[in-house]
Amino acid sequence: MNNYGNDWIKVNLEELCDDITVGHVGSMANEYVDSGIPFLRSLNVKPFRIIKEDLKYISPEFHEKLKKSSLRSGDIVIVRTGEPGACAIIPHDFHNSNCSDVVILRPKSSVSNRFLVYYINSITHSHIQSHLVGAVQQHFNVGSARKISINLPPLPTQKAIAHILGTLDDKIELNRRMNETLESIARAIFTSWFIDFDPVRAKAEGRQPEGMDAATAALFPSEFEEVEGQEIPKGWQIKPIGDILEVKGGSTPSTENESYWGGNIPFCTPKDLSNSKTPFILSTERTITELGVGEISSGILPIGTVLLSSRAPIGYVSITIAPISINQGFIALIPNESCNNYFIFEWLKANMELIIGNANGTTFLEISKKNFKPLSLCLPPKKLMQAYSLLINPIFTKIKSNLIQNQELSQTRDTLLPKLLSGELPIDNPEQFTGVS
Repeated sequence: MNNYGNDWIKVNLEELCDDITVGHVGSMANEYVDSGIPFLRSLNVKPFRIIKEDLKYISPEFHEKLKKSSLRSGDIVIVRTGEPGACAIIPHDFHNSNCSDVVILRPKSSVSNRFLVYYINSITHSHIQSHLVGAVQQHFNVGSARKISINLPPLPTQKAIAHILGTLDDKIELNRRMNETLESIARAIFTSWFIDFDPVRAKAEGRQPEGMDAATAALFPSEFEEVEGQEIPKGWQIKPIGDILEVKGGSTPSTENESYWGGNIPFCTPKDLSNSKTPFILSTERTITELGVGEISSGILPIGTVLLSSRAPIGYVSITIAPISINQGFIALIPNESCNNYFIFEWLKANMELIIGNANGTTFLEISKKNFKPLSLCLPPKKLMQAYSLLINPIFTKIKSNLIQNQELSQTRDTLLPKLLSGELPIDNPEQFTGVS
């Protein structure tokens, strides 16, 4: 339903921009350097935000040669291939950057760039999907971008819409950054205690371990001993992971039997983890019925189970927050009193090279339960594991809380987005947002 006011006008995107161009096209294989000018590719652009994961860099000299594709803060980029139509604003920390495989928009000062980002993301599956070209790899080109039709309200209304939606996205981003910090803290604690053995080394040198109280420090020994050719803290144990934890696998019920599918039990595949890349599984693409669960030997796994994707690819790790069933692409680890699930999560992350090194396969690498169970784990005494749990549990609880809140905020934004952009949800006093961008 469209309820555009009389003051809304229909214009093409090119009328709202000082410039619309395309990022660098051509081979970059020999141009990347370890540090320098940030170089964005399509995988760095997600709806509403720029991500730094797998960010590349180019030299200042090469950047100068690519003036046409240089970026500054406030520019808008639209992905051409991979996830065509994903759109985001270039933030301040990418003011001097460059790019490939995106359409670059430089909006006029008379339009809200944040409003345009929301609008473009909202029409990804209509205009953009219907204007993809290319037989081998479909892409969205700059010509089609110029002709994107925009129903444009007056600038105060644009700013009001951008502010309402942006407030939600700002909170999502704040939570995301907080989780990055919390995950780093958790990783640092695990590495210090259980990989580098910093508290043991400190006590061996007659020093008080840093960052912990005396009661916790007392749980660490002050010397090492050799066990099975490894130097480990005295009193700790080297055990096969299969002797410490219950290790399970999964399977897929027949997809031709409709009675197995569409129930209320989450059914997890590695794809569900690849889409989130967070410590917790919040949702799954598919669900199964109790009849379907009956076809899986591992049945329903309990809350807190740690999942490791065992093939295609190996290495996604996540923790369940609800009872769940899994397919054959996982190794599931059930925590117990002697081994906290967050300890398992961090151990898997820290020992991924070891895990992959014990995989085999001709078509694709796979780590089987048979090869996984003998992997040795250095296990601290139960009292130290309990102290670790008391310290680490609140960190992961906050991470989980932030993830759930972000899911709810995203759903709210996605509900409001079409209503605001269609005028169905009118803004009575947009002038109150005059001072926002």
